[in-house]
Amino acid sequence: MPLRHLAPRDQHLFHRYGFGPAVPVPDPLIHHAVERQAAAAPHAVAAEHLGARITYGELDRYADALAARLIRRGVRPGDHVGLFVRRSVPMLVGILGILKAGAAYVPQDIGLAPASQLAHVIRAARTRVVITVAEHAHRVPLPPGHHLIALDEPLPYVPGPRTAAPGPAPDVRVHPDDGCYVLFTSGTTGRPNGVKVTHRNVANILLTAPGDLGIRPGDRVAQLLNIAFDMAAWEILGCLAHGATLVIRGKDIAAAARRADVVIATPTVLSGVDPATCPRVRTVAVAGEPCPRPLADRWARQATFYNCCGPTETTIVNTMRRHEVSSRTLTIGRPTPNNTVYVLDPDLRPLPIGEVGEMWAGGACVSAGYLDNDRLNAERYAPDPFLGAGHRMFRTRDLGRWTPDGELEHLGRTDDQVKVRGFRVELDSVSSVLESVEGCRRAVTLKRDARTLVSFVTPADVDPDTARRAVADALPYYCVPESVMALTYLPETDRGKIDKAALLRLAEERTAVSR
Repeated sequence: MPLRHLAPRDQHLFHRYGFGPAVPVPDPLIHHAVERQAAAAPHAVAAEHLGARITYGELDRYADALAARLIRRGVRPGDHVGLFVRRSVPMLVGILGILKAGAAYVPQDIGLAPASQLAHVIRAARTRVVITVAEHAHRVPLPPGHHLIALDEPLPYVPGPRTAAPGPAPDVRVHPDDGCYVLFTSGTTGRPNGVKVTHRNVANILLTAPGDLGIRPGDRVAQLLNIAFDMAAWEILGCLAHGATLVIRGKDIAAAARRADVVIATPTVLSGVDPATCPRVRTVAVAGEPCPRPLADRWARQATFYNCCGPTETTIVNTMRRHEVSSRTLTIGRPTPNNTVYVLDPDLRPLPIGEVGEMWAGGACVSAGYLDNDRLNAERYAPDPFLGAGHRMFRTRDLGRWTPDGELEHLGRTDDQVKVRGFRVELDSVSSVLESVEGCRRAVTLKRDARTLVSFVTPADVDPDTARRAVADALPYYCVPESVMALTYLPETDRGKIDKAALLRLAEERTAVSR
């Protein structure tokens, strides 16, 4: 018995806290949920972008046409189809058309991804067909024998030489364990790793509460994130599966947020939006990186605010918590429906409640794994001894512990738990203290070398000496950063997260200037 070493109370709480509710999923195929919305309200607006609109009926018909074209090109269930587009309405036709053909879509932002990355994605995902728009077709590094399908712009669609006229829906048998999308995450080898996520994975989080975010017909959902980031699937498929209108942003993120009822973002992206200008927003969900308490409190004062956690490999998020300003701590909550979370020691044994360990995720969220990477699959996926029956669990590399009342506290990454002067330091704990300083909205702490830490805070008028003293007053001396740099903003990656490499370069540049 894997719990024998625990006291009876901890054995009981292991199941009570770590197992999400068992609930039915309305449809294990996510595109079927979108098709139902199209049948129920064909004239409802599915999406809008820079003045262009498409209704659910139009989206469904043109996706059927694209699916038929893909099938004629030899695409079959289980295949992967590249979707190399910019944020747009054709992007939605591409997603739904690929799913209707039974394939998994492999998204890349054609405007941001370098040619070498696109070539790697085509090769690693074994995509024989890539979809883009005519404007960007020349940027796709297509190998010989592969096919390119260009969707026409602008909208509304007019059947032309590159767009088949709408026809009957393709009759394709898709299994819930077939791929829905393949996303490429950063890898230690310098090449991103492809993660295959199934329909069953996606439907479980998007079609059950609270992952459905209460989205209903008539709502407006902001689409702010890069299509190659898994949280974009939450925005896009989460919206369309529930009959709402997707507000696809242009260059102005805040403008799209102001017109929306529901906003899904990383904390970095959300920090650039002023809640005072968004009275319409009623629900906000953040994930992808630790959320600063001041940001969570600011939004929770006017909207339902969810702090969430989960890597790509566990399908968008696998824990959620509705945060209240009055909450004692900002936690990541509990497992979402049909999912589990275990806090384990290095020997994969459950730890008593309150002890810090590594979080492993189980249940319906666990993805199909990495493409053609047996070594990494063996390292990060393992048989689940707690669910048994062929289930697998995933090593998140996140540190956490259960609070006495059954909430998960996220304590950083295993690779964020660094050694400085021989002492173990959790970088997020340093940043958390900095964010408690009056006026500080965001803080990031990084290991600079074997002996020093460096911290960055926003906005620029935060007093660095006051911030550094706050850490010295709260934490041991080896946790105190050598310097605190106050910045107007923190640099971002193209996926809306803090660009830590850019911050370290900035620290080096400032040190060189001061010498």
